[in-house]
Amino acid sequence: MKILFTKNIDPSVISKELGKDISADCAEVIKIDPIQVTPFDLKNYSLIFSSANGVSSFFKNQFKPNEDFTAKNYNKIYCVGEKTKRELRKHGFGTFKVLRSAEDLSQFIISHCSHEKFLHFCGNLAIDVLDKNLPLQNIKYKKVTVYQTTEIYPLIPEKYHAVVFFSPSGVRSFAKHNSLEGMKLFSIGETTTGELEKYTKEKIFTSEGKNLHSILEIIRKEMSNNI
Repeated sequence: MKILFTKNIDPSVISKELGKDISADCAEVIKIDPIQVTPFDLKNYSLIFSSANGVSSFFKNQFKPNEDFTAKNYNKIYCVGEKTKRELRKHGFGTFKVLRSAEDLSQFIISHCSHEKFLHFCGNLAIDVLDKNLPLQNIKYKKVTVYQTTEIYPLIPEKYHAVVFFSPSGVRSFAKHNSLEGMKLFSIGETTTGELEKYTKEKIFTSEGKNLHSILEIIRKEMSNNI
């Protein structure tokens, strides 16, 4: 089976998880660039991160959250996904709450944290679940764009048995000049799957977790079902 991953993945990881009989290529379909933002006081705000890129760009801009829970004006940190959580840990910060999706986080905030004020550090193409749902409940919420996602629309002439997608923007970029028909489609998370459904009627295999291990696990399972 020939598989295309729409982002660069360590070949040794793919080989270890899927075996040496798999032919895997990687092609970047989006470009990520940090945006320079002048740091400002985070006092009295809870912080939201929905991607690892948001975390890394936040710290590149020299923002300094206060995670001292004994302090009066400490910052609670909410995040979407384990990858985002791991990126926060790399910078020495933990999380108050980790949810699997932006929709789950939205519902948690509405149910349990409606009195807080939120800053969401994200990219220019961040999904709009939070800024649609929270203001409707009179929850104070603001996006702070700290990185730019550019869809680069590559033309990929090679034919593959399967393609793996990691974000809605990656789907849009790939689908601009490439067909999705006649291939197995693998997707990280329901949001990415929802974007794929706009472009194809093919069956989409969606991982439960939003991480590389989860998507490789579902690829391996589907491969074993077809042996």
